[in-house]
Amino acid sequence: MKAVVYRGPGTVALEEKPKPKLEKATDCLVKILKTTICGTDLHIRKGDVPTVEVGRTLGHEGIGVVEEAGSAVLDYQPGDRVLISCITSCGRCARCKIKMYSHCESGGWILGNRIDGTQAEYVRIPFADTSLYHLPEGVVEEPLVMLSDIFPTGYEAGVLKGQIKLGDTVAIIGAGPIGLATLLTAQFCCPSQIIVVDIDDYRLQMAKKLGATMTINDRDNQAVEKIMQHTNQNGVDVSIEAVGTPKTFDTCQRILAPGGFLANIGVHGESVSLHLENLWHENITLTTALVDTFTIPILLKIVGSGKLHPEQLITHHFSLNDAMKAYDVFGDASKEQALKVILQP
Repeated sequence: MKAVVYRGPGTVALEEKPKPKLEKATDCLVKILKTTICGTDLHIRKGDVPTVEVGRTLGHEGIGVVEEAGSAVLDYQPGDRVLISCITSCGRCARCKIKMYSHCESGGWILGNRIDGTQAEYVRIPFADTSLYHLPEGVVEEPLVMLSDIFPTGYEAGVLKGQIKLGDTVAIIGAGPIGLATLLTAQFCCPSQIIVVDIDDYRLQMAKKLGATMTINDRDNQAVEKIMQHTNQNGVDVSIEAVGTPKTFDTCQRILAPGGFLANIGVHGESVSLHLENLWHENITLTTALVDTFTIPILLKIVGSGKLHPEQLITHHFSLNDAMKAYDVFGDASKEQALKVILQP
């Protein structure tokens, strides 16, 4: 089968690999229908994720059809159309029992990391009963790829951790796919304002189209001053960090109103300056989170009802044969005006 393979820092390649086989009775073999590239995959390509070994098939998102089910799998059988969670969960360990699936003692984020992933024609899914979801009937399937990772991440690590409430003023720093998924799901909570900050005009235009009440291009490093002026120097109730840089984190902590929440989603590769001397007496709550994907069933229902449209974030389509071109486009997202790309075997 064809697969996108990590070949060391700076290099991924499309290669022929053996079709995976079931290894345990709780596994399913899934034929991939659609997959996508995540910003994390770009970090892997750079060599930033040491747990990823040379030769690993990348990818942790996708939809597909069950080709083979292990003897202990109860909920899935060949022919079932499924959504693959980016997080693998055994469903039985202490952390799974409190829905902290990202820290499952036997799973967590392993697809495309510690085991072969979804950017291939076939993938083996461990703990299939608790790591797959049936696709709802009558729903266009392709957009559901967005529910493998970015929508649960935006909703869980941004909206829920940020405790957005009716009437809140919210600022989302970063209008990439995660930031825009957060923007869409934040509207479930009916905040009065959602301010989106980025340095890319195309992404800010998308944010405005998707429901932002105000957008700010921070090329001039004036976002903090503009937000404070806009809020009559009060600040925002919730700031959501969706980039992962010291600058964007600093913006988030400088714009909060007393009693505010700072929800960090971004993946940080270097230290940030936490100004606790300014935050402690303002009753600020800071949260961090890996996605646990416990909201996938809820999000599937909302998409099925027509109240959430993940397809709005899909900008490009590629055959798996053109995966290297897809990586180049996604890696130069600003120039290519790319949000999410779909790969189809």
